[in-house]
Amino acid sequence: MPAITASMVAELRAKTDAPMMECKKALTEADGDAARAEEILRVKLGSKASKAASRITAEGVVAAAVNGSTGALVEVNCETDFVSKNESFLAFTQAAARLVAEHNPADLAALSALPHAQDGFGPTVEDVRKGLIGKIGENMAIRRFKRYAGGGHLASYLHGTRIGVLVEFKGDEVAAKDVAMHVAAMKPKALATGDVPVALIEVERRVAAEKAAEDAATAVAAGKPAQSAEIVAKRVEGSVQKFLKEVSLLNQAFVKNDKQTVEQMLKEKATQVLGFTLYVVGEGIEKKVDDFAAEVAAQVAAAKAQ
Repeated sequence: MPAITASMVAELRAKTDAPMMECKKALTEADGDAARAEEILRVKLGSKASKAASRITAEGVVAAAVNGSTGALVEVNCETDFVSKNESFLAFTQAAARLVAEHNPADLAALSALPHAQDGFGPTVEDVRKGLIGKIGENMAIRRFKRYAGGGHLASYLHGTRIGVLVEFKGDEVAAKDVAMHVAAMKPKALATGDVPVALIEVERRVAAEKAAEDAATAVAAGKPAQSAEIVAKRVEGSVQKFLKEVSLLNQAFVKNDKQTVEQMLKEKATQVLGFTLYVVGEGIEKKVDDFAAEVAAQVAAAKAQ
């Protein structure tokens, strides 16, 4: 079994808010697998272990560029909040969003190869990125992007620079903007229940099954009658269905009127959402400080050698 280090425990605690000893126990039970340890904590501690799961673990900004029915959302990461406010860094991020919208690069490598000049660096996006690393003294990387050009209208919403949303729609622009703000607040995983990724559903089903089994065992130990397998299965399926409704946009209670769902609001406004993208800065990243430090040192040394 791999050694459970203090840094592993600290990272899990930062994600889950669970007590240090519970994190260590979960990591030990999971043989050091952080994702599995998080599931174990959710079974043992319930919702307490998932409230902080979306905490950002890296800095950076999200930028949007929209021109008619074509638009893009881009996330660019850096190491510190200080650099995320740097004018050159912000200009680079906005340029990346504009280039994605205009040129439709196939992937990050294609985006990095696009022509771009800034702050005396160029002639490509990658050259500018490396130049800014040497100038600012901190690593930065374009993490991901999403482009829309399907013919529908686009509504964007940026909550500061850390949360960005693009909504593709047909119908009322005000309603679509409201949906974009709703997505930023409620963070749905998919448009409809049928679009929720299978991997997420399986994790939820596994957690629900383990929680149901644990509750059943606790009840028996307390002298209560054992629940049938059928009842346990229904409880598990009920938990999964509740989860699907909570994470699918159309089924969520609308933030401006919780008496109706987003789907009901859109129907009232004769509006259809075709798709959406939500980026939260650093979401899902496990920041490797040592790797960042090594790359920054190398980039600074290279810049000084020129």
